[in-house]
Amino acid sequence: MSVKSVKMKVSRAMQKKLQQLSPFELKDALIELASENSKTSTIAMLNAGRGNPNWIATDPREAFFLLGQFALTESKRVWNEPGLGGMPHKVGIAKRLETFLARNGKALGAEFLSNAVDFVVDNYKFNADAFVHELVDGIIGDNYPVPDRILKHNERIVQAYLDQEMCGNHPPRGSFDIFAVEGGTAAMCYIFDSLVTNGLLKKGDHIALGTPTFTPYIEMPTLDRYKFKVTRIEADEMDKASGMHTWQYSEKQIEKLLDPKIKAFFLVNPSNPPSTAVSSKIMKMIVKIVKTKRPDLIIITDDVYGTFVPGFRSIMADLPQNTIGVYSYSKYFGCTGWRLGVIAIHENNIFDTMISKLPAAQRKELNHRYSTITLKPDSLKFIDRMVADSRQVALNHTAGLSLPQQIQMTLFSLSSLMDTENKYKTLTQDIVQRRIHALFEGLGIPLPENPMRSGYYCELDLMVWADLKYGKEFTKFLVQNYEPVDILFRLAQQTSIVLMPGGGFGGPEWSLRVSLANLDDSAYGRIGKQLAEAAEAYVDEWQHTKHLRPARKKKST
Repeated sequence: MSVKSVKMKVSRAMQKKLQQLSPFELKDALIELASENSKTSTIAMLNAGRGNPNWIATDPREAFFLLGQFALTESKRVWNEPGLGGMPHKVGIAKRLETFLARNGKALGAEFLSNAVDFVVDNYKFNADAFVHELVDGIIGDNYPVPDRILKHNERIVQAYLDQEMCGNHPPRGSFDIFAVEGGTAAMCYIFDSLVTNGLLKKGDHIALGTPTFTPYIEMPTLDRYKFKVTRIEADEMDKASGMHTWQYSEKQIEKLLDPKIKAFFLVNPSNPPSTAVSSKIMKMIVKIVKTKRPDLIIITDDVYGTFVPGFRSIMADLPQNTIGVYSYSKYFGCTGWRLGVIAIHENNIFDTMISKLPAAQRKELNHRYSTITLKPDSLKFIDRMVADSRQVALNHTAGLSLPQQIQMTLFSLSSLMDTENKYKTLTQDIVQRRIHALFEGLGIPLPENPMRSGYYCELDLMVWADLKYGKEFTKFLVQNYEPVDILFRLAQQTSIVLMPGGGFGGPEWSLRVSLANLDDSAYGRIGKQLAEAAEAYVDEWQHTKHLRPARKKKST
């Protein structure tokens, strides 16, 4: 059924069909309804279904655009004909940048660039000319990425950024190898493909998936290429005092990882949509299971929302040998359009060891696959195999994230590393916290305390609210008379508000996802108020039907 065929009145039968779609496709139907309502009323549409933030990091962007101007002067310095320049020279380039910045001292980005060069020279002992030349040659984009996995200086800076933001400034011993990729979604495609290609996962293998989670991560394992058998690790813990979700995994759920049939555990941390980081208690339990019972368990963690949780620490910090870490710059820096992400694998890892222990015939086949890019394919690291696989091996010489993208990644990372007072982080964390408080004020219910909450999204379970406030009779009425997505269609059609179905993310069927990132602060009070009114409308309907019921006849005595 085409989403485009959805009209103003949406029957229950149609709702039932539409909720079979991915929530991202269902959202299009809701937007169409909300848009139609907006045209015939004075109500502005509020689309809280998108995860794209409505803020951007300005300092590293100012530096990027000023750097581009300097890079062009360097190009013209080498070769200057009408409309044509040359490839910048390395020798003396740091001094020439210093002179350029002195002449343009009041330009946006000048102070940042000057401080950045001093910072990397002082902290990482970079050669100033080599670093500045990487920036300049990269921003012009006149070369293929070399090294193809990630630029040399960018890798060291990204490593430091991940140490700070993903490892709580206490990284494990050793270092992570980094692969710069086109956002977190590309990272997942590369990871799953290379795990299968290199025999670390086989078609039909059992994997575990922490839920609720980003919908494509539920859908990917079912593709014909993988057909993984999925065990869901559900965030099923409830707060005993309030009866509300904590969105934490219970110990019983984590114990599923003890099953040796499960080859990999796929985790989004903090979660999407609950936006809750795994508690230290459960993290310690996972670490203990892996270290004592499941040293062969592959862990894939997507930590894009980690920067929104104070003191966040990824599982890649505590189980570096077992973990493939994925991080995207998109949400924190407001750069979804830049497509910036990284894959991080520790230099000492189980993946390289597992490949070395594959059957001889399988290793021979893999050696043939990679024999055109190295004379020693047997010792090729898993992460470098991933780079080659991303270009079907034969095009490995053109692999790698584009250089202008990598330079913006460098500047984003440096902006965080140089911000020793965490001014930017405090701003972004405050934004989402203000919005979630406004949402709950509009709902008319207290916001539960949760130190592990990132606040980037909010997942609201209508059925929990119904049961706590009105009891089982009311929840039975809802289930018998409505589809879980009915409230989404009501909101879109009556109030021009677009939310997403939590059930489509592997969460409770009657839950809703609200993005707290993409609308102005003032929108969230309205969303909360309208959502509360829509929920109470069901109560009115239920009470009305109760009054219409015929009285029971008394039995004759």
